[in-house]
Amino acid sequence: MKKKQRDGAEVNSSSMADIAFLLLVFFLVTTTIATDKGIPMVLPPKSEQQDEVKLKEKNIFKVLINSKDQMLVEGEPLEVESIRDDCIEFLNNYGKDPRSSDSPKDAVVSIKADRGTSYEKYLTVLDEVTAAYNQSRANYLNISLEAFLNLDMDNPEHKRAYDAARAEFPLQISEAEPTDIEG
Repeated sequence: MKKKQRDGAEVNSSSMADIAFLLLVFFLVTTTIATDKGIPMVLPPKSEQQDEVKLKEKNIFKVLINSKDQMLVEGEPLEVESIRDDCIEFLNNYGKDPRSSDSPKDAVVSIKADRGTSYEKYLTVLDEVTAAYNQSRANYLNISLEAFLNLDMDNPEHKRAYDAARAEFPLQISEAEPTDIEG
């Protein structure tokens, strides 16, 4: 008698499509998609009525950036590496130089860019101006910039010092509407 030859065992694949679909749905639902974050700036609430603010011309530190990423700071060409020192000097004037700010509380840094200005250049200038404020605050507290940036806000003493430095050097940056300044 001849033995019957058996076929190998087969896996039923009729529900494979259902399983693949369920796995796809599971991964789509549980995966978080990274979102781009913009510039972390707190904007003031929108006001129905625009209040006109009168500032003395000498209290405004003007930074212009054209479409070729060239800068004019206070009417003079300047490289981005020098803006921090010039801004610190402007903020810490306390009325000594009659052409510069009366006090840090009155000082405003105005940044105006051309529509063709690169995003990287604009952010670099904004970072340098923010760093100038942080350096001025650290100098006010007689600590290093690194120590100022690492103040523990849960510590009441550190929080008081940080708030005092922020009150003395309020971050006042005016970002003007981009225009076609050209090069």
